[in-house]
Amino acid sequence: MADPIKLVVKLPFKTESEFLGRYGGNVSKGGIYLRTRPLHPPGTFITLDVKIETGAVVIHATCEVQWVTGANPAAGAPGMGLKFIVVDPATQRLLDTISVAMPHARSLEIPLPKGVGERDTSPTAVPKPVRPSAPPPPSQALPTLPSMERGALHVGGDAGQLTAPAFEAPAEAPPQTGPIIGIDLGTTYSCAAFVRDGKPQVLPSREGHRTVPSIIALSTRGKLLIGHPAKGQMLTNPKLTVWGAKRLVGRAFDSPVVQQIKGRFSYEICAGENGEAAVRLADKVFSLQQISALVLRELKESCEAKLGESVHRAVITVPAYYNDNQRQAVREAGRLAGLHVERIVNEPTAAALAYGYGRQFNKRVLVYDLGGGTFDASILELNDTVYEVVSTGGDTFLGGIDFDDAVVKWLSEQFEKTHGKKFVTDRVGLQRVFDAAERAKIALSDQLTARIHVPFVTMIDNKPYDIDATLSRDQLVELVRPLVERTIAVCAEVLNARKLRLSDISEVLLVGGQSRAPVVRDYVEAFFGRPPAKSVHPDEAVATGAALLANALTIKEGIVLIDVLPMSIGVGLPGGRFKPVLERNTALPATKQYTLSTTRDEQHELEVNVFQGEDALAARSEYLGTLKLGNLPLGPKGSVKVAVSFEVTAEGVLKLRAREETTGRQVEASFGTQATPAEVRARLEEEAAVAAAALAPQRSGFLGWLKGLFG
Repeated sequence: MADPIKLVVKLPFKTESEFLGRYGGNVSKGGIYLRTRPLHPPGTFITLDVKIETGAVVIHATCEVQWVTGANPAAGAPGMGLKFIVVDPATQRLLDTISVAMPHARSLEIPLPKGVGERDTSPTAVPKPVRPSAPPPPSQALPTLPSMERGALHVGGDAGQLTAPAFEAPAEAPPQTGPIIGIDLGTTYSCAAFVRDGKPQVLPSREGHRTVPSIIALSTRGKLLIGHPAKGQMLTNPKLTVWGAKRLVGRAFDSPVVQQIKGRFSYEICAGENGEAAVRLADKVFSLQQISALVLRELKESCEAKLGESVHRAVITVPAYYNDNQRQAVREAGRLAGLHVERIVNEPTAAALAYGYGRQFNKRVLVYDLGGGTFDASILELNDTVYEVVSTGGDTFLGGIDFDDAVVKWLSEQFEKTHGKKFVTDRVGLQRVFDAAERAKIALSDQLTARIHVPFVTMIDNKPYDIDATLSRDQLVELVRPLVERTIAVCAEVLNARKLRLSDISEVLLVGGQSRAPVVRDYVEAFFGRPPAKSVHPDEAVATGAALLANALTIKEGIVLIDVLPMSIGVGLPGGRFKPVLERNTALPATKQYTLSTTRDEQHELEVNVFQGEDALAARSEYLGTLKLGNLPLGPKGSVKVAVSFEVTAEGVLKLRAREETTGRQVEASFGTQATPAEVRARLEEEAAVAAAALAPQRSGFLGWLKGLFG
């Protein structure tokens, strides 16, 4: 039997949604009609790839030519009717989507478009027949293109249990030698840079892009895809495509913020080994540190290809408003990627470094950093080579994703107004809507209106429905106004924290992809009374600043970065109260002690629950972990005192030490997060109840009533 002929067809559509809308009429469950030359006679077997402009494969199948049109040019347009014999799982899902949306597609007949002429089923319709001696049996494996990454071929039904590859962590710590790169690990896109001959330069990805999508996907062949290849399957396989993980990294699975937003992602968020938020891909659970590590590893390998040498060291940026758990998680992700993390630096600080490096400034600037998933506002004082943060604030759940979400909600409302029905769709349909919303949002930065058309997005009462609406820039401004006002409120709070006036700010720097939006620039200019500076690249400034710091570490240049603690760190007290030990905006590095005493006789162990936040209640703060102090000397209640030292490094990473004050010896201490935040808060409430019960006998009678009234 001759091998099937290889046929690759590239169609002029930018997205899969456009392909579905404009070409879906040519496709059914039975096959596809292609306008193409050369023609192959009926009976020819073909391995088919249909691609769109981005290079993404939307159909991969082995087919048989059933009939042709236009073999005689005078009889119609040239084309072939191809019957699907074997399709890959991604193509099967696409066919299922089309058949739901378009009634004709449920047929096993190949569509015959109007105006192309009559079907010709004769084997001699086309000269030089290449028909194999016999069609392959359905069970026989058919060849697939070597470059094909979308999935293994299968015959009908399920593809079987998909197995994800195991994550391979480095066997040993990465070397602390060689070049140091700067990495901006972003929510939607990441970027790497390096200083060569004194000039910072962004290092391109394997595909030649200056940024890499922070997206991980599992293909239908069980292969992990990273970056642009992963983004290519967001529309066709959203359940196995992980994006926006930066919002969840370092957070407990049962924390209120994770429970609140997990339903907004198309992939499955589950509990990891230690109760942290994790991701399930097929049959394996990946920690979010591992997900981030895969993005970092992709950047590392791209840099190695560009620099021509091994890279084992990096400066990595994080949002200024990241808590200690999140910073520790990013450092762990670097280690898993085979990188020694020389320094964790805040994104606004890195952007200010990119702005002021070598310019000998003496001014105060505010960095407004609005990215895909997080927002930070930081005020820095620049004095030549000294970059001092004086105040910072932010929101780790505010970014471009939320702008897209506002447009999607508006589209849902428009659908209900137009059709009088509630908009409900599946994961694939919802991802198509989000993709269209994002493209419209971006388009409205340059034009006044944008049409949002998502064909066949849902089926209601056996009838297919489109989303088709026109969004104006003015409407977009109204939709996202509450989000932009939240960023301005953070800026005002950051100023008030240091009792600064608007006139005390010399420049406002806009950083992050979402800061490109005209509505953002207009609001910032209106609030500060001056247009923002245009001397930094919104997408590349953070990576460039990280690279400049990396270079300074390499040549031991005297750049001084003085950062501040973004959120107070303290302890949980009985009754669920939160007591700060180190206050927000404390200059780093910083150390402060907190002393506690035993609460019962012969007590040999103490526990300290550590939280981070600004609320008076521990329940509304981020649980960092529990410090357990063991092997204490025995004695009466209150006679044993332990001084706990809270030390926060220049990177904002917490270290805890404990010392027993009576003897002066170090106390055996362990810090971990084995207990869930809910368990810790319940324990604090229980301790408060026990303490109240212990006081109850003392408060009997009139005297007890007075004690209870006046304390």
